[in-house]
Amino acid sequence: MRARTTRGRGTAVRRLPALAVLAALLTGCGIRATEVPTDFGAAPSRVPCSLSEPDISTQSSRGVPVQVFLLCGSSLVTVDRTVRVPDGTADAKRRVRVAQGLLDQLAMTPSASEKGAGYSTDVRGGMSVGGPGPRDPEDALRLSTAPSELTSYALAQIVCTFSDSAAAEGDGSVILGGPGNRAPLRYECTDAVRSRPGTAVPPSSEATAG
Repeated sequence: MRARTTRGRGTAVRRLPALAVLAALLTGCGIRATEVPTDFGAAPSRVPCSLSEPDISTQSSRGVPVQVFLLCGSSLVTVDRTVRVPDGTADAKRRVRVAQGLLDQLAMTPSASEKGAGYSTDVRGGMSVGGPGPRDPEDALRLSTAPSELTSYALAQIVCTFSDSAAAEGDGSVILGGPGNRAPLRYECTDAVRSRPGTAVPPSSEATAG
């Protein structure tokens, strides 16, 4: 009987370290709800795609107030800018000057505050815009780079910016062509283009002279 009792106690003693190890592992895994960390720090103070104050570094005290579409996140968002147009400029030339000013603003590197809010642009510098060709509709604009050669983001920025300005007729569309003889097309700035400029290409159709 003593031998059996001794063996039973030996088995119980051997089980104790194993139970202690198991308990330690369970505790180390953070099973208790009170041990789960809940403090992830303060929320970001800046709201993405939101500028609390006008950026005076990108605006001028003299000029025509305009809005251009920049990229922010996965969509197009407007920011306020100005373009200079000499007084007394004829309407036809004025429209082209406004278009060139808008193009220059789109190609401008976003300011520090705009970058901090998440703004960027896909329009590259050095591009110019001119009036219609001999057989084009009178409100057509011709870019020095063909629209088909622009990235979907850049084309969306230009189409939406132009169509919402004095450079177009104000009907949500703009007639754009390239430097060659290929007929220009009428491009539209739709809700889909504004919300998904990377995948939603501005719809285009044949532009007929008025």
